[in-house]
Parts: sequence; C-alpha cells; structure tokens
Amino acid sequence: MTDRFRLTIGQLNATVGDLSGNAAKARAAWEHAREAGSDMLALPEMFITGYQTQDLVLKPAFTEQAIAAVMALGESCADGPAMGIGAPWRDGDKLFNAYFVFKGGKLVARVLKHHLPHKQLFDEMRLFDSGPISGPYPVAGARIGSPICEDSWYSDVAETLEETGAEILVVPNGSPYHRDKLDLRMGHMVARVVETGLPLVYVNMVGGQDDQLYDGASFVLNPGGKKVVQLPPFIESLTEVDFIRTAEGWQAEPGLMAPQPDAWEQDYHAMMLGLREYLGKSGFRKVVLGLSGGVDSALVATIAADAIGPENVRCVMLPSEYTSQASLDDAADCATRLGTRLDTVHIDGAREAVTGALAHLMEGTQPDVTEENIQSRLRGLMLMSLSNKFNEMLLTTGNKSEVAVGYATIYGDMAGGYNPIKDLYKTRVFETCRWRNANHRDWMMGPEGEVIPPQIISKPPTAELRPDQKDQDSLPPYEVLDAILEGLVEKDLALGDLVAQGFDAETVRKVERLLYISEWKRYQAAPGPRISTRAFWLDRRYPLVNRWRDKL
Repeated sequence: MTDRFRLTIGQLNATVGDLSGNAAKARAAWEHAREAGSDMLALPEMFITGYQTQDLVLKPAFTEQAIAAVMALGESCADGPAMGIGAPWRDGDKLFNAYFVFKGGKLVARVLKHHLPHKQLFDEMRLFDSGPISGPYPVAGARIGSPICEDSWYSDVAETLEETGAEILVVPNGSPYHRDKLDLRMGHMVARVVETGLPLVYVNMVGGQDDQLYDGASFVLNPGGKKVVQLPPFIESLTEVDFIRTAEGWQAEPGLMAPQPDAWEQDYHAMMLGLREYLGKSGFRKVVLGLSGGVDSALVATIAADAIGPENVRCVMLPSEYTSQASLDDAADCATRLGTRLDTVHIDGAREAVTGALAHLMEGTQPDVTEENIQSRLRGLMLMSLSNKFNEMLLTTGNKSEVAVGYATIYGDMAGGYNPIKDLYKTRVFETCRWRNANHRDWMMGPEGEVIPPQIISKPPTAELRPDQKDQDSLPPYEVLDAILEGLVEKDLALGDLVAQGFDAETVRKVERLLYISEWKRYQAAPGPRISTRAFWLDRRYPLVNRWRDKL
C-alpha cells in the first residue's frame, strides 16, 4: 500500500471562452506536476471554459467544443500524474458542472456538481442540472473525494464521500472574492474536516472575469482543522503538497504558509487586478481617464498605473471657467508623481457652441443642472473621442457613494468601459489613497511613495460645475451618507432602523429616494470589480421603475 501521495495545487487563471489557451495552461501545469513527481494535478472548477461562463455555456456549440477540448487534453496527458479539471458535461438534455479526472490518458472519473449556487452573483440553477452525489475515485493508492465548490458548503456531499471510502477531499473552486472571504471559506471547510475526519485541499481559481475577481488563496487542512498550507491571494501558483499515510489516515505535511494581507491591501489588489485582467482579456493595452484634481480620479489613475504601468496611462485635464487653479495644479502634481502622460483639453468653446445651439429652445428658462451636465457630457465626448482614436479604454471614476445616489452624469462622467472604484464607498476612497501612499508591493507597476498629493485627499470634494460648488451642497457629509448607504444597501435596513441609530429622518428619506430613482443610471454604468457582498447589479438587483418607499 502506498504511504505517500503528492498533489500539485494548480491555483491558475483561466480566460472565459479561451478553450485552447486554457487547455495549454493546464497542459503546462501537468508537465510541471510530472517534473515535481506528483501523483495528481488538481485544477479549479470549470477551468477549461473559464468561470463564470454565464449563458455562454448554454450554447450547444460551445459546450460541445469545451467537452472535446477537455477530452483531448486528458488523452494527451498520458505519461504522468492524474489530472482533475473542471468542465461542462452534457448527458442527453441535461447539462452539468463537472470535474473530469484523467489518468494514463483515460477518463477515470467524472464528478457532477450537486448543490448549485443561486444567491448573490451566482445563477447556476438556470444554467446547470443538479447531479447525484458522486463517490470517491482512486489515484495512486489514495481514494479522493471532490465536492465541487458549493458542494463543500454543505455537510451531505462530504459526509457521503467519507462514508463511501474517500480518504482525502480535493475541492475544486471558482470562488469569487469579496472582503474577508477567506475567513468565511475557512469556517465552512473546517466544518467539513471536523465532520469527516479527512484532510481537505481547497483549490481556488485566480484572476478576473468582467466584474468578478477570483483571489485564489488556496489552502490545505489536516484532520482536526489545522491549516498546514496557505497559498497567496491573487497570484497564480503551482504548489506541491505531500500526504503521509498514518495509523489515523492521511495527513498533509506542512508547506507554504503565505501571509494573508489585511482588507485594505486585498481590496486594492482586487481593484488593480480587476482592471489589469479586464484590459488584458479584452485586448486593451492602454487607458485614458479624466484627471480632475479630485480624489476619485487620482485613485483611479494610481490603480491604472499599478495595473499596466504609468507609460500606458493617459490622463486628461478638461478645464472650464469653473475649474480652479488649485485643481489644475493638483492634477499636474498627481500625474507627475505617477509618471503618467497629462494632456489638457479646454471645453469652454464647445460648451458655448452647445449652449448657443440650444439657446432658442431654452430661452426664458433659468440655468440649472442642465447647463452643469452639458459640461460633464462634453468631457465624456472628448474622452471617448480620444479612446476611439488611440484605442485606449476610457475609465470612469465614480465611487460607490456617487453611483448609489446618482451623483453622476449619465453619458458624461459615467461614460467609459470600466470603473475600478465602482464598489468602493467615498470614505473608503480617502482611506485607500492613504494606504497606497504608505505602501508599495511588487505586484504594483506604478512608483513607490506618496503618489497621490496629500492636498487632494484633504480638500473638500467638488464637481466644479458651478461657482464655489461642493459635494455637500447636494449630499450629506460623506461619513453620514456612507453610513446610511451601508444600512440601506449592504444590510437592507428599514428607515426606522436607521433613525433609531440616530440619523435624521429627512436625510434618511432623501438618501433612500436618491438610491431608488438612480437605478436606471446604474443599469447603464460601466462594470467594475466586486469587492463587497452587495455590489450593484451582481448582488443587488432592483427594478428600474419602483414606486415603493419605506415608511417611518
């Protein structure tokens, strides 16, 4: 009987739809595992297709080609370790999220996902059929059980595997990031280990797909729940884990224990990686954004510089008569510190042309937000023109607070292809700027040091669309606004709950009203990385037309 079992964890990045590219990456990982003397390579859930595929997996041609790709891959990996890899599987009129296990060029097991996630950003119940609970499969003298992702969050699959002879649990995942997610995963996995008495290997995907981030952070638990291996977050990794058969069963030997950064660093890494991945997988190498001299655009410019390098970031100042010299100076200072290009496009002439063209229709009316929004929409027009001409993706710069209450101009500053801070409240924007000024990591391509000028962080926020304008002219102070939004959006609290916490009743009503009437704007907003459990659109989906309001 074999007394040692070596597993390679393939914490890797798949691209949705790139069947040949994902297969090549899997093949390279298998060759690494062979060189490392491993008995098995474990890759994440749905790796051959990338994850999440959404309705792409419902297209028969795509599913057929994905199955053909994974079968060809498995047959080609004959002289070496076993390989577990996620892929779709069709049986008659049923479609499954499956885990294929190959050994010696032959398919030796096909595990079907039993529990289909259907909350938050998941909608697998409309894509896949629930499979029966599968049994364990033998690899090199060990019996492996593979609950697929959601299957490991419930006791029944793991317990059935233990009862039918599984000795090690290898869990393939496509588990997306949100703040403090690792602690949540760990709690569920420790429960499975305690219930079954088996060691567990959590294999997670890494990388970005649209507005979802997969943080990896794979780990290994021994019986009793002791963590003996921890992989880093957000970084691809091929890591070997050795198991030893003891009188009490298989035990994993201690291995890599990568430190897990705090929430501020992980959120920043997620936003940066989300942008890097979205650009790379969309075919863009450069970005353009409006740099106003304010904190939001400064943070977006910094994230972009860290994601793709300052030389690939074009910042554009678009001043009007209301733009202060301080804003011009702050924008120039920020671009200089980051090392990005800074261009200037004046919009006064264009604004005069537009207002002149509309003058005969607006005669007799008083200037209001309409004229203010013309400025914002002209800026969007100028930036989109640069994007088209130079093939640079336009980044939008609205934070979650502004996105929530509609403090943004549709077809103006909301124009663009991606928003790195879409899920970051304004109060966290300030703190994230301070964190980045004090920290630099090797995964950042931007410069070290105080890259965001302190005066940008400390000055009162303003859109500068009219004389002496401040955000607080239209909105509550951000610390109040964000606390109310935290209650309404993240916790689904009633207005009465917020008033009981000490918030002014009229202010709470106003924020709720702005939140609901801005739904149509968010429906048209650019995607951005999900870093909370209540990201707009992915986690929180409301009707565009909605007359219900809470009562006090």
